[in-house]
Amino acid sequence: MPRTKAQEKMVLLSVHLPKQLLEELDRLVADGVFPSRSEAIRTAVWELIRRESQRRGEDLQGQIMTGR
Repeated sequence: MPRTKAQEKMVLLSVHLPKQLLEELDRLVADGVFPSRSEAIRTAVWELIRRESQRRGEDLQGQIMTGR
């Protein structure tokens, strides 16, 4: 099956999490807060980048979006 442009830009990342953290993540998905674990983790990473960008006074998001 052909992949979409969005799928082509995704990279698979393996992460080890404590069981309790994964259970909380799954609860957010089950409650409908996020459609999937992947979307919840993407959102968390973007929030971390946004927060650190603001803290440092840098435009890290812009650099990521432009591929720098």
